[in-house]
Amino acid sequence: MNVRAQINFWLSLKQSNYKKLAEKMTEITGKKYTRGSINAKLRRDTLSVNEFETIAKILGYIIEFKEL
Repeated sequence: MNVRAQINFWLSLKQSNYKKLAEKMTEITGKKYTRGSINAKLRRDTLSVNEFETIAKILGYIIEFKEL
């Protein structure tokens, strides 16, 4: 599952959307996010790890890296 699919999955589980996510990201980070800017980052594969972690946190998840 790619990052975009994962975020879409989390959003559907939480019955949320990109607009609400963008508002919360702007509130938490102080950077301006919009539904379109998040979608564009996902389409271009330019979402940073920090942004992905922030999204996970907003939606109630954590990202964990484990050694194989």
